Amino acid sequence: MALGANLGDAALSVRQALLAIAALPHTHIQQASPLLSSAPVDADGPVYVNAVAHIQTGLNAVELLQALQHLENAAGRTRQYHHAPRTLDLDVLFYGDAEMQSAYLMLPHPRWQERAFVLLPLQVVCPDKVTEQMLQAVADQPVSWLYS
Repeated sequence: MALGANLGDAALSVRQALLAIAALPHTHIQQASPLLSSAPVDADGPVYVNAVAHIQTGLNAVELLQALQHLENAAGRTRQYHHAPRTLDLDVLFYGDAEMQSAYLMLPHPRWQERAFVLLPLQVVCPDKVTEQMLQAVADQPVSWLYS
């Protein structure tokens, strides 16, 4: 799953979201990437803080998405317009090998391969999902690892 924020203390929001995700029923974070910063892609607003987490959960994909949206709302997320700046953004990138195409949830996430802020941290937690060709395709998207 992907985590991001670009309003308020974005790094703190992402860290707190990781704790909240670990507290979801039947859910365990297997590994989380370090945080990184990235410029908004196809969006407005300040720089984002992003991470990727590999989780194991007993929730089905829709239940997981609903739980993540509840966490976003609790963090003050509003959806004023598409790609608006946000206090917290939580996306299900994959759910095992499941494929789903609905108005509510698309699996795998439709743009995961197009975003350096997803591919670089994903390479840390699930290196088998990321190829050198994918990384080369997003090499022009500047990102910086945050260490704190």
